[in-house]
Amino acid sequence: MVLNTPVNPPEPISYAQAAVRAVQHEMELDANVVVLGEDVGRGGIFGQYAGLQQQFGAQRVIDAPISEAAIMGAGVGMALAGLRPVVEMRVVDFALCGMDEIVNQAAKNRFMFGGQGRVPLVARMPGGIWDASAAQHSQSLEAWFAHLPGLVVVCPSTPQDNYSLLRAALQSGDPVIYIEHKTLWGAQGVVDEALQIQLGQAAIRRSGSALTLVSWSRQALVCAQACDALAAEGIDVELIDLRSIWPWDRERVLTSCNKTGRLLVVHEAVQVAGFGAEIAATAAEATGCRVKRLGAPRIPVGYSAVLEAQSRISAEAVAAAVRSMLP
Repeated sequence: MVLNTPVNPPEPISYAQAAVRAVQHEMELDANVVVLGEDVGRGGIFGQYAGLQQQFGAQRVIDAPISEAAIMGAGVGMALAGLRPVVEMRVVDFALCGMDEIVNQAAKNRFMFGGQGRVPLVARMPGGIWDASAAQHSQSLEAWFAHLPGLVVVCPSTPQDNYSLLRAALQSGDPVIYIEHKTLWGAQGVVDEALQIQLGQAAIRRSGSALTLVSWSRQALVCAQACDALAAEGIDVELIDLRSIWPWDRERVLTSCNKTGRLLVVHEAVQVAGFGAEIAATAAEATGCRVKRLGAPRIPVGYSAVLEAQSRISAEAVAAAVRSMLP
């Protein structure tokens, strides 16, 4: 008699632990993968590099002085010299100090030199509203980077996505702006380390026929809460988590819009000139569906909880926007 040995399901890990594993595995596979940034030796301010300097040494996990311009410039130089650096900006707000290196060097090099140079770096820039951290530490700037030819832009929302997409970013060969949400580091989820996710591939988190709801990063999780509430009312919404802002999954979004005839794009970023406008315009031109955007007001994020709440897009606001588009 042969007894079947039960297989224990994998234990959930955090969004931060998933990122550590992704970088660790790429560093084990490729000696050219290095990490550069402030506080990376002690594991990063969110624990997203925990244990890596102890495993790989200070020559591959390199602590840098407080100068984002110097860090990004060094990362671009490393990439052009054949390394594959993970460049840590601490938060996306601080990356503004290194924008020239990103905009005029990393993004343009491959084009300006006819492909002779490549900049295979991953710039990690945690983004989004950071609780009680005010205007200079709570910005969502993914649309800025999506506007720049030559950059890939990624915004993972789950531990699985953070693992698979970070590995894909490190393997891509082009500069990737990798924006993890500042408040998702402790989020738990099961991670299948064999699962590969292509850059530019969206996820259908929920199927439905009443309306297509598109979001990304932490806001996709808020939209999922709205979908649960709407489902209790008999409204079946199709929720698409974009995951990659550039390239974005036009085919999957447009297929859904053709099915539902309605599109609502929701993002945590300021609504004015946000990336939701690009998605809405593309869908309207291609399918003729009804479109609506929902984003933050054009105000700095406040420090107090009352002011901060004005910049957040709640599940209740998302559900109300959905209802407003239905017959």
